[in-house]
Amino acid sequence: MIGAAITTSAAAWAGATLAVDARVRDVGFLIIGLSLGSGFQADILDKVGSWVLSLAILCLSIFATLLIGKWLMQSLAKADRETATLASAPGTMSMAIAMAVEGRGDATRVTVIQSMRLLMLTAILPLALVGTGVSLADAVPQPSIDWLHLCLLALAGWVCASLIKRTGFPAALLVGGMAISALAHVFGLVHGTPHPWVQFVGYCLIGSVIGSRFSGITLAAIRREAGSTALIVAVAAIVSAIFALCVSFMTQLPIGQVWVAFAPGGVEAMAAIGLAMGFDPAYVAVHHLARISFLTLCLPLVLKR
Repeated sequence: MIGAAITTSAAAWAGATLAVDARVRDVGFLIIGLSLGSGFQADILDKVGSWVLSLAILCLSIFATLLIGKWLMQSLAKADRETATLASAPGTMSMAIAMAVEGRGDATRVTVIQSMRLLMLTAILPLALVGTGVSLADAVPQPSIDWLHLCLLALAGWVCASLIKRTGFPAALLVGGMAISALAHVFGLVHGTPHPWVQFVGYCLIGSVIGSRFSGITLAAIRREAGSTALIVAVAAIVSAIFALCVSFMTQLPIGQVWVAFAPGGVEAMAAIGLAMGFDPAYVAVHHLARISFLTLCLPLVLKR
């Protein structure tokens, strides 16, 4: 995923016009969703009950990241209030850019900062985790789902995602695939994860989607916003790490797992990183979906005030 993201970003910065067809992009999101669902087991309801404290602190972390980033953008980067708010939003990149394009703030500035935030967190977070002693060897290999059951899960996930899309909820393919896969695993209908090569395709597609967002963004615009981007990424990483450390201390959950769940990158990218690192995919996915839901509700309110 990181390799695909960096390669496509570099091509876009070099002037190439890139785009990932929506149907191809959705295949990648569906694959990761099906993979995440394999982490849901029959005791998931017992786990969710113990996540209440973690989810509550996550909301505080999001609010703190948004307010601190907004204040620094206005104070140091001289951004107007709406631009500072949308550029500082720790997630919901598509929503933030759409609101900027509609006339709320500087659309170019918001697009550059939000795109760079996603790329930098996707590339840096796994390295930071490994650097702090969290190893990829922690991942526990699982058997592969047979192709017939995988195709049936994919078809059901696609249908479920089509229904979710009508509600306007972000990451419909990921959520739909995860929901169907989770139900099948919880009720013992299937066991294991999609074949590693299938997951490889999913990771590459998500990385390509991240990089292709830079198509049409000039290097001059990226250089111009380098300081603002570094500021926003630093705030997001530090605030999420502090709150994650508190949750880890109070719940005895692994700090790496909590940090990936709290890190304000794209829901697909962060969920995929958690899956690859061997963390509890249910915990990571539920927290990122909660983050997106909370931001979808609070961002318009912060803008309004």
